Amino acid sequence: MSAAQRNGVASLVIAHGLVVNAAGRRLAHVVVDAGRVTAVVDAAEPVPAAERVIDASGRVVIPGGIDGHCHVAQVTGRWRTLDDYAVTSAAALWGGTTTIMDFGIPRDAQETPLEAAANKLALAAGARCDVALHGAVIDWDETVPAQLEELARLGVRSVKMYMTNRGSTMADNDTVLKVMREMVRLDGLTYIHAEHDAMIADCTQEHADAGRIGIGHLHETRPELAEEASVREVLAMAEYAGAPVYFVHQSTPGAVDLVAEARARGVEAHSETCPHYLVLDDGVYSSRFPEWYACCPPMRSAETVAALRERFADGSIHTVSSDHSCYDLTQKRERTDDIRQMPHGLPGVETRMPVAFTALAEGWEYADPAGAGASGDAHDGGGLLERFVDLFAAAPARINALPGKGAIAPGFDADLVVFDPSEARTVDGGGLHMGTDFSPFHGRRLRGWPQHVVAGGRVVLDEEGFHDPGPVGRVVARLGYRESLARARALPAAAVPVPATPVGAAVPEGA
Repeated sequence: MSAAQRNGVASLVIAHGLVVNAAGRRLAHVVVDAGRVTAVVDAAEPVPAAERVIDASGRVVIPGGIDGHCHVAQVTGRWRTLDDYAVTSAAALWGGTTTIMDFGIPRDAQETPLEAAANKLALAAGARCDVALHGAVIDWDETVPAQLEELARLGVRSVKMYMTNRGSTMADNDTVLKVMREMVRLDGLTYIHAEHDAMIADCTQEHADAGRIGIGHLHETRPELAEEASVREVLAMAEYAGAPVYFVHQSTPGAVDLVAEARARGVEAHSETCPHYLVLDDGVYSSRFPEWYACCPPMRSAETVAALRERFADGSIHTVSSDHSCYDLTQKRERTDDIRQMPHGLPGVETRMPVAFTALAEGWEYADPAGAGASGDAHDGGGLLERFVDLFAAAPARINALPGKGAIAPGFDADLVVFDPSEARTVDGGGLHMGTDFSPFHGRRLRGWPQHVVAGGRVVLDEEGFHDPGPVGRVVARLGYRESLARARALPAAAVPVPATPVGAAVPEGA
């Protein structure tokens, strides 16, 4: 029992905010004690007694974000990201993300999937926010099934495989299919980096032979067709094996549409995109600093970006993750002459919330020419904010079977974000907290920055700045994929967070 409970008061109340879940919204007070939400009280009622009260009048309160795709202290070939769990988890909290999901990817042929995951689980002891983990398999052998069983016992219920990067992280089709079958047996989820390796290898070699292999040509060496061909192939394997599958960092509308078509046939498939694919196009590779944008897949054409944003707004895309990789400009600039030799990946765990919210809000305006969805008045019908919560927190929790995450309701973890959707700030790449010296979003004016962040019941960000909670983050053991869905369907209506006031209740101007 907490001291607050003994005194008959809660430890924290966030009062008078517009509380938004993926299922709806209500004006309410959120009561927190012992690290969990204990009540959501109608705002017409008196503010419950608490040791601390945060007045959220005129602002929005949402569940803490879940970033399902981060790479922390990652070793790939001769490159190592410059961060650790203390740095990346603190940056996540600065950006309204209260749970990060990392990958245990074998660094070389000598490290097994189980050893790679165990290494990351040990490093996670330094985390400031909660952590969950994905496993990874590169090569199949007779020990893999037992390793996957042990990972599942540890609460690691997903495995990532790469369809490209031959000679390092790539898994062949035999391995992919065998792992999919094991994940069905273990009630897990297969994560896929989908790019067709043969196409990319051939296209890259053609560019190298022509002397066009520097960073300014990255987008030309990894065509959209390569991504879509790989998605089509993996979906066929998933359908054959009856395996749930999740595609990371989808960058084209064609790839998203292939997943939607498969879902219509009953395939359990999910689409993730990243903030950079929603606001940056391939024009960045002819900019002054093209090395800021070295990632795979690369940025796409402006037309592709516009079409991807439509799918982001209409529900075709299920989650938005950062694909955070913390390299600095010294590493990026060492081999800008040859994209095959430079590290790929962007820092983004801290900026995921404002970039994604800005992209969605602008897309909502585009989808609704009358402006009702962006204005936040009674005509918005609960679209924009609820959709954002689903992408940012609820769907990542649901798909990844993270218990106690993704909603503001009694019994859920007290992971909360307070923000004003109309507030805009300009990104200062040198003033962020991700352990690097740049941001691909430097100079952009973005909406949706967190003002208060609560993680596990602790206020870690407020008007006074960041309050480092120390290494208090937990490793979250996940449920089985289908087990979690069955539990959600079996919940009584009272346990599901739903609106207590009309979904069109007033929100701050600009929301």
